[in-house]
Amino acid sequence: MAHDRTTGSAPVEQGGEAVAKAPASGEATHAVDANGHNGGPAHTQASFWGLLIGSIGVVYGDIGTSPLYAFREAVTAAVGPAGGAPSREIVLGVLSLILWSLILIITIKYVLLLLRADDKGEGGILTLVALAQRVIGKPNLAIALLGMAGGALFYGDAAITPAISVLSALEGLKLVTPVFEPYILPLTVVIIIALFAVQSRGTASVARFFGPICIVWFIAMALIGLIHIADDFGVFLAFNPYYGVVFLANNGTIGLLALGAVFLAVTGGEALYADLGHFGRKSIQWAWFVLIFPALTLNYLGQGAMVLADPSTMTNPFYLLAPSWALLPMVVLATLATIIASQAVITGAFSLTRQAIQLGLLPRMAIRHTSEEHSGQIYMPAVNWALLAGVLTLVLLFKSSSNLAHAYGLAVTATMFITAILTTVVIRRLWKWNALLVALLMVPLITIDFVFLSANMMKLLEGGWVPLVIAFVIMFLMLTWRKGTDILAEKTRRIEVPLVDLLKSFDKRPPHQVAGTAVFLTSDQAYAPASLLHNLKHNKVLHEHNVFLAVKSVDTPRVPDSDRVSFEKINDRFSRLTVRFGYMETPHVPKALIACKKLGLKFDMMSTSFFLSRRHLKASGKLGMPLWQDYIFIGMAVNANSASDYFHLPTGRVVEVGTQVTI
Repeated sequence: MAHDRTTGSAPVEQGGEAVAKAPASGEATHAVDANGHNGGPAHTQASFWGLLIGSIGVVYGDIGTSPLYAFREAVTAAVGPAGGAPSREIVLGVLSLILWSLILIITIKYVLLLLRADDKGEGGILTLVALAQRVIGKPNLAIALLGMAGGALFYGDAAITPAISVLSALEGLKLVTPVFEPYILPLTVVIIIALFAVQSRGTASVARFFGPICIVWFIAMALIGLIHIADDFGVFLAFNPYYGVVFLANNGTIGLLALGAVFLAVTGGEALYADLGHFGRKSIQWAWFVLIFPALTLNYLGQGAMVLADPSTMTNPFYLLAPSWALLPMVVLATLATIIASQAVITGAFSLTRQAIQLGLLPRMAIRHTSEEHSGQIYMPAVNWALLAGVLTLVLLFKSSSNLAHAYGLAVTATMFITAILTTVVIRRLWKWNALLVALLMVPLITIDFVFLSANMMKLLEGGWVPLVIAFVIMFLMLTWRKGTDILAEKTRRIEVPLVDLLKSFDKRPPHQVAGTAVFLTSDQAYAPASLLHNLKHNKVLHEHNVFLAVKSVDTPRVPDSDRVSFEKINDRFSRLTVRFGYMETPHVPKALIACKKLGLKFDMMSTSFFLSRRHLKASGKLGMPLWQDYIFIGMAVNANSASDYFHLPTGRVVEVGTQVTI
C-alpha cells in the first residue's frame, strides 16, 4: 500500500507540496505479469515494435557510443605510462574484461534482473528507494541517503556524458585530415550549445528519428567490426574469462587502472532501468538481445582483432575499423549518435529532478510539458542551463575525450553500487526470495560493482574528483532543503491554531460572509491555514464555502483516478479535501478538482479563490542549521517556483498573504 507524504508548506508558500498532475486521458496503461511485475506500457504488437525502435535510440544511446573510446582507453591504461605496442595478453585480457562486463553487469544485472524491479512500470534509482521504503514500512534514513547519493551522482554523469561523447565523435575528423584538428573543440562547443538551446522545443518532433538513426549506427558498428575479425580469429579467445582474470592478477595497479577504463564500456546501464516506464521491459530486453549486444560484441571483437594484427592502429581503433571512403560518413553518424546519447541523459536529468521535487528533496522548479501525447517529455529551464554550464566547463577544462575518460566512470560505478545494494533489499523483502538465493546472486554482483568502484577511485586525482564534487554539491543542497523544510514545518506547527478551536470561535462570533468558494492550501488539515487567519485578520470576511486543500505526494509513480481525491465535510461552511499525486507526475490542481464532480462537488473556477501564504524567511542560525546554511536554504526557497505556477492555479484567482518567519 502506498504511503501518503504531505511534504508540507513550501518554505516560501504554504501548500507548496511536491505534487503532480492527474494522468491525461488516454495515457498508457501498464500490464502486470503473472509474477506481479509491471513491464511498462501495455501495447499492441504494432506499438511494441515502435517502442523497441524508440528504445534503441533513447535507452541505448549512451552505451552505444562507448566503443568510440572504451577499448582505446582501457588498452592505453594497460600499456602504462611507458607506452609502446600492446601485447597479445593485454589486448585479449582487456577485451575479455569488456565482454564479461557487458554480460554480467548489463545483461544479467540490468536487462534480466533490474528491469523486473519496477513500481507500476516505472524504474530508476529513486523508484528503488520508494520500493525499499515501502517494504520496510517506515522512513529509513540509510535508504533515503543512498537514494540522495545515487540521484546526486547521476548529475555528475549527466554533465560528463555530452562532453565526452561529442568530443570523441568529432575527434575522428583528425583522421579525415589533420587540418580539422584545431576546429574540433570549437565545433564541440557549438554543437553542445545548440543541443541545449533546442531543449525548450521538446523532443517529440525529433524522437521518431532517434531510433532509426541509432539502428543505422549499431548496424554500421557491427559491420566495420565484422570485417576485421578475420584479421586475427584468435580474438575469440576473449570469451574465455581466464584471460581477463590472468590480466588482472599479473598487472597489479596497472590492471586496476585498466579495469577503471574497461567500465567505460558499460556506462549507460542505468538508462536501461531509468527509462523502463517509457518503453516497457520487453522492448528494452528485445532490443538488447537482438541488436545492441551483438553489435557491441562484433565491434569490440573487430577492434581487438585489428590491434592484434596491427598494434599501430591503437591511435584510434574505432575509426580505423572503417574503410577510408566510409570514414567521414562514420564521423557524421557518430556525431548524430552522440547527440542522441546526450539527449537521453539531459531528459533523464529533467525526469530525475522532477522526482526529487515531488519527494521533497529539491525546491519547486518550473516544469514545461513539451508534448501533449507523452507526459514524460518535459523541459526544466533551470536544470537545462545549469547542465549546459557544467558541460561546457568540462569541455573547456579537459579539451579531449582521453582526458575526460579519467573523470568518467566514477559517478556511474558509485551509482551502480548503490543500485545493487537497494536491489538486494527489494528482492529479499519485497519479492521474498530465499536468503541463500539472494546471496548467491547479489554478492557476486555487488563485489563486481565494488571492484569497479575501487578501480575508478584510482582516477580520483586525474579527473575523477569532478563528478564527485558535482554529486557532493547536489546532495548537500538536497540535505539542506530537506532539513530546512523540516525545521520550518516544526516552527509553523508551534504557532498554528487548531482548526477545531477556530471553528468553535466562529459559532460565538461569526465573521461577515461573502459569496463564493475559498480554497486554502495547507500542509496539515488539523490546523487553521495561516492564509485563512490573515484573511480574517485583515479582510474580516469569510466565504460562503471554505475548503482546506492538502496536496500530498505518495511513494508510487502515479495515483489511480479512483484514489486521486478524498473529501470530508466538516459542516455547512467548511470541508477538507485531499488530492494525491505520484512522484512521476507533475502538478495540476485544477484538473484534479474537476475530478471532484464524482464526489458531488463542483468547483466554478470563476467564483473560486485560492489562498496561499507566502513566507518571507529570515536567518537566525539557532534552529538546527548554522547561519551560513540558513542563507543557502533561504536562497533556494526564494528562487523556488511559485506555488500558483507549480500547481497551475488559474490566473487572477490566487490571493497571496505574506508572513515573516525566522528560521
